[in-house]
Amino acid sequence: MGAPDRSSPLPLWAQIADDLRRRLVDGEFEEHFPTDEELTRQYAVSRQTVRESVRHLTQQGLVVRQRGRGSSVAQPLLEQPLHSLYSLASTVRAGGIEERSEVMAAEHRPVPAAVAAHLAVSPGDQVVFVERLRFAGPEPIARDRSWLRDDQAGALLGVDLSSGGLYDLLAASCSVRITGGWERIRPVVPGPAERRLLRLPAQTAAFSIERLAVAGETPIEWRQSLIRGDRYALVAQWPSGAYALPEAITG
Repeated sequence: MGAPDRSSPLPLWAQIADDLRRRLVDGEFEEHFPTDEELTRQYAVSRQTVRESVRHLTQQGLVVRQRGRGSSVAQPLLEQPLHSLYSLASTVRAGGIEERSEVMAAEHRPVPAAVAAHLAVSPGDQVVFVERLRFAGPEPIARDRSWLRDDQAGALLGVDLSSGGLYDLLAASCSVRITGGWERIRPVVPGPAERRLLRLPAQTAAFSIERLAVAGETPIEWRQSLIRGDRYALVAQWPSGAYALPEAITG
């Protein structure tokens, strides 16, 4: 589309918004979303018309507009169903996004007393500790801290932890398969250090998730996760599988 059709009953801004939405879906703006000046030239319309078009895309969650920095394509919102055991790595890959992890720690550590109670070990016992910064594409989306029983997960320290779900790696390297558990989810406002780590925009909340994973009757992992609230949504469904889940919002 070049200049919009001025004889059409559809307003100019709406025609431009429709065309920009099509171009977004085609992946044309992965590297750069045009500035107002560029759009004004492309569509041969006023700056006010362009701004109205972009404003509607912003309201639909397709574009992010920041003062002094112009507009950019919104990152996809990942939706995680809660009806069964899930993996962040699988959720990211299912969204067509590259998944990887920066391993911040992978070592033996004395277990804190509060964690020992969950793992049914004694305070100070050596456990496997893994801390990873999880990425969805180029942006960090979560920080995971996992404490695992050494008698069940010791071999995990010899594995490449830079991609994939921890439970898949645990099964492959230790022949331990997670069969169940529970988790507690609550919204939090991260501190400055956590906000910088996750590159979390100001005034944006995150999900704090605590999880106990078990294999049969044996507790295996206690995990504390912090997940960006602007990139992640939790979806409950009842009864499980009865209705189609809503489509995730994508940029």
